[in-house]
Amino acid sequence: MGLPREFALIARHFRPLAGEGALDLGDDAALLTPPAGQQLVLAADALVEGVHFLPDDPPGMIARKLLRVNLSDLAAMGAAPLGYLMTTAFTRGTADSWIAHFVAGLAEDQQRFGIAVLGGDTVATPGPACFSLTIIGTVPPGQALHRRGAKNGDEIWVSGSIGDGALGLRVLQGKLAADAEGHLARRYRLPEPRLALGQALRGVARAAMDVSDGLVQDLGHLCRAAVCGAEISAAAVPLSAAARAALEGDAALLPLILTGGDDYELLFAAAPADADAVRAASAASGVPVVRIGRFIAGEGVVVRDGSGAAITLPQGGWSHF
Repeated sequence: MGLPREFALIARHFRPLAGEGALDLGDDAALLTPPAGQQLVLAADALVEGVHFLPDDPPGMIARKLLRVNLSDLAAMGAAPLGYLMTTAFTRGTADSWIAHFVAGLAEDQQRFGIAVLGGDTVATPGPACFSLTIIGTVPPGQALHRRGAKNGDEIWVSGSIGDGALGLRVLQGKLAADAEGHLARRYRLPEPRLALGQALRGVARAAMDVSDGLVQDLGHLCRAAVCGAEISAAAVPLSAAARAALEGDAALLPLILTGGDDYELLFAAAPADADAVRAASAASGVPVVRIGRFIAGEGVVVRDGSGAAITLPQGGWSHF
């Protein structure tokens, strides 16, 4: 008797991705022995068709984004990746070749980030397609980065560049002209988890998180955890060459850049006296960082223009509800 279709699909596509402890994906659960002297870090994120990716996005890119947005959560905690569990809800009738390309994307990034699947579930749905991943990482005891911990007077830093993901979605929707290099669309489809920087910031950053729902909104989360406010300079927010060119062509894009989300950069607080340590962490990880403001007494986030005047934004960031 042959395998039922679901198990045959798992054996054909997902079993080659399985790591140690996955039991060849033949049991109901995995067995995992954490590295000695390490705490486990767990996080979960889902991607839903039409919400987090477009129906015509390449399947390999969707899979890689799924893995990378979860790795970004580990980066925000200063953790290193260990393994993951994944649930795939493919739309009924999804071609086997589509699934093969999805799995090939996972295989590519598993190799890049040194991680493997440990288990999960595979189901069919009338739609939309939905993929959920639970990431597992490790961090030395007491060294994890948290959202809470920023203090009044601390400096606000951010990695990489902001706004590319939101602008990239506009490009893919046909609402914004594509840049010659295709940088913006690629940044939307394929974020870069800042794992090395997060680990280098252990013992340096007082608070940290990744920017997924918009710079201003996510900074507000750090403020609420610290019971203080923040002010940032719009001119100091780091932009890629493609984002800067788009903004120079249409100044009305600034609110989108500041609130659009899908950046997956690290946003963190550090004491002014630790600025050199922050720069050393940046150099060690190869990830650029920029100081964009400071935490202040009060509440909420104030964004200032070049003259120091507060900028009014139509919304703080992305919300699912």
